[in-house]
Amino acid sequence: MSVFVVETYVVAPEKREKFKSLMQRLFEYKEENAKLFKEVRSFKLFTQVFGGIAGTYIEMWEFGSMADLEKCWERENRDERFMRIHQEFLQLIEPATFSMKMWNSVM
Repeated sequence: MSVFVVETYVVAPEKREKFKSLMQRLFEYKEENAKLFKEVRSFKLFTQVFGGIAGTYIEMWEFGSMADLEKCWERENRDERFMRIHQEFLQLIEPATFSMKMWNSVM
């Protein structure tokens, strides 16, 4: 059964253009470095339109298992370019709004 990592956060309005550019770089990096992300079954980026906090971003990463998630995270943490992208990301979000959840598929 799949494991999903769901991250939610808010980007300050004045930082949204930088955020869009950074996300584009992440998508390109993910495609160029498929081996780094080989356990990722799917990745989606959403923005909340209705309910809750409008404008919240939601990332959904799908993995085949917790073991796959751990392998991928281990490689990401050793990859300098990915970690630079991650550090830039942390500078663009409102820290108090960040949350990470893990979901297991049931059916």
